[in-house]
Amino acid sequence: MATASLTLCHSNFPAKCSYSFLCKSYLLNLFSSKTKTKTNQCLQKRTSLPLRVSSSESAHLVVEDDLHAFLQILPCDLRDRLLNDSKRGQLLEVVLDLGRLPEARYQGEFGGKYLRSSEVSIEELEYAQNAVGEFGGDNRAGIEGTLHRISAIRSRKGSIVGLTCRVGRAVSGHVDMVYDLLQYGQSILFVGRPGVGKTTVMREIARVLSDEFHKRVVIVDTSNEIGGDGDIPHAAIGSARRMQVPEPSLQHKVMIEAVENHMPEVIIVDEIGTEAEALACRSIAERGVMLIGTAHGEWLDNIIKNPTLSDLIGGVETVTLGDEEARARRCQKSILERKAPPTFYFLIEMRERHYWVTHKTEKSVDMLLRGQNPSVEIRKRDDRFNVVIERWKTYDRNEI
Repeated sequence: MATASLTLCHSNFPAKCSYSFLCKSYLLNLFSSKTKTKTNQCLQKRTSLPLRVSSSESAHLVVEDDLHAFLQILPCDLRDRLLNDSKRGQLLEVVLDLGRLPEARYQGEFGGKYLRSSEVSIEELEYAQNAVGEFGGDNRAGIEGTLHRISAIRSRKGSIVGLTCRVGRAVSGHVDMVYDLLQYGQSILFVGRPGVGKTTVMREIARVLSDEFHKRVVIVDTSNEIGGDGDIPHAAIGSARRMQVPEPSLQHKVMIEAVENHMPEVIIVDEIGTEAEALACRSIAERGVMLIGTAHGEWLDNIIKNPTLSDLIGGVETVTLGDEEARARRCQKSILERKAPPTFYFLIEMRERHYWVTHKTEKSVDMLLRGQNPSVEIRKRDDRFNVVIERWKTYDRNEI
């Protein structure tokens, strides 16, 4: 991804882009050397140094969580307890299981915290269910006008015996981690474990691409997680349009419908998980539409080894080499190779909310299939929440 540092300085960037200052200072320092020898030495040293891409003024994150509406569906004693909780800004979800103690879970913490000493009753579950409304076929519901998500666990008879109440947040400023990649107009796939912030990033990317880049953006919103519950989408997605999906199994059809009927320049889809959805992504990409999506998996390896989703990164096939070719490569005669161009040009592993590993998909997949470690970009925030990009880092799946 050596061209990324050059693209940051392109004259067609939006006026508000924070990278122009970076490029000016970089070039001034680069050409201030008195001799060509010193300049070359300086350039070689700079390629291994971290690259800061945002100033402290633009690096602050603004979080809107509408926590009051979320607390209204909880029992009164839990509501009061959480209102007075000093960590309510880090609240991730509240778990209500019949006959068990109610539990709160927080960002960055393992395990949960019990909110009281008495078990959840069936009456409390019914109260929460009535406050939320109707659950869809995927057992998910939302609070209208908010980004909160409520997921149900049902008994064999169909009655609700558990609720996972997740806090939905609109975060402005999180897109700084990937802002420069959006300039390319190439498709980006995000992977990461649940709760790391993939949907939150999708939401802000939709706003930036539609409002700042003036793209025609359509969100295929299967569970109303990106645009929120209700017929009017949440303001956090900006002027992007949102298409709701009646059933999760129909997501791939709505994706194709979005392209054929609404002429989007960008399609945003969350939780790509089936072969039909992977094929729909390839069909959309071949029509010249930029894709921003998330997939089930934690690392690039998970996508490569997943036969259902491997088409997103170009697919994998077994190839038999001739004797001379095998000797030249110093490998076995049967090897794995990528069989097609990847649907997504970039793949980002979200290790933590502020620690991302960026792959150029084609190169990384080819090297991993050969048993080699590719070079990647590490994107993270420092102590002042400025974005730092470290280029030419050797890929380490366990680094964090």
